[in-house]
Amino acid sequence: MEFVPEQGKHVNGDSSTLILPALSIGNVGQLAVDLLVASTRAERIGYLDTPYVLPCVGNDAYGPVPNGELALPLEAYDSSANAMTLIQQRSPVVKGRMIEFAKNLADYVAASGKKHVVVLSSLDFGRWQRVDMSSGLQTLYLSSTNSDGTDDYCEQLGWKKLQEYKPTQKAWKYLSALAEGNAIPESILPFEGELEEEEYYYPSLPFAALFSCLKAKGLKVTCLFCYCSEGDNIPDAFHLAEAACKLLDLSPSNFQGNSNDKWVIPLSWKTLYGPPADMSLF
Repeated sequence: MEFVPEQGKHVNGDSSTLILPALSIGNVGQLAVDLLVASTRAERIGYLDTPYVLPCVGNDAYGPVPNGELALPLEAYDSSANAMTLIQQRSPVVKGRMIEFAKNLADYVAASGKKHVVVLSSLDFGRWQRVDMSSGLQTLYLSSTNSDGTDDYCEQLGWKKLQEYKPTQKAWKYLSALAEGNAIPESILPFEGELEEEEYYYPSLPFAALFSCLKAKGLKVTCLFCYCSEGDNIPDAFHLAEAACKLLDLSPSNFQGNSNDKWVIPLSWKTLYGPPADMSLF
C-alpha cells in the first residue's frame, strides 16, 4: 500500500491516533468518519493506493459547495488541532482479498508511527442476541488492551465488550493465525463448508480482519460498534462519532473552526438518499 501525498502536504508526525471505518451494514462507520472529517475541518493530505479496493471517483464530499475536487476510494485526512489522522474508505474491498487489504493497511499504519487505531463499524441488528433499548442506542467495543478483548477505560465509559469475540474459539484462532502470517495448525483449519457456519460470521466481517491484523503489528486497537438496520442511518453515524470523541476525550463543540454548532454536516449528506426532488415538476 502506497501513500500518495497531496502536493505540498505531509502526514503530521504528532498525530498519534488514527480513525477509520470498517465497511458494514448501513455504511455507518463511513458516515461517522465523514462527520468527523467535516466537523474537525480536517485537511486532506493524500490518498492510499492499493489494488485491493475497488476503484471509484466522486465530487468533493465536504464542501461547503461542490468545487469539482475529486474524491477517491481511500483518502487520508489530518486534524492537527486534535492530534489525529482519519482514513475514509468509499468503496468495498475486492471479494476474497480482505485479509491482504488489512495486512497492507496494518503495515502502512505501523510504519507511519500511529499508537492508537480506532475502528468504527456497524453490526446487523438482526443478529443481536440480547436486545436492550431501554437506554437508547448502545455502544459496544472490542480492544486489544487485554487478550480477552476487554478494556477498563471502555468499561468505565459504560460500554460492553462485543460478546461474540471469543479468542479461544476456533474461528478467531484461525483469523489470528492468518493475520500473523503463521503456519495454521491442523486443529484450527476449517473443514469444507465450515466457514459458512454461525461461528465464523463475526470473524468474517471487515472489522475483524482489521482488528486482527493491526493487533498483530503490536498496535493498540479499539473497535466501536452499534447495531443497526439498513435505512436512515444518520442517527447511528452521530452515535458512533460521539462515541469516538468520548473515547479520545474530545469535545465536538471545541473542534477548530466550528461555530456554535456542535457538528458540521458534510456536503455529500444532502444527496445521501438520492438527489433532491425536482420541484419544477409540481
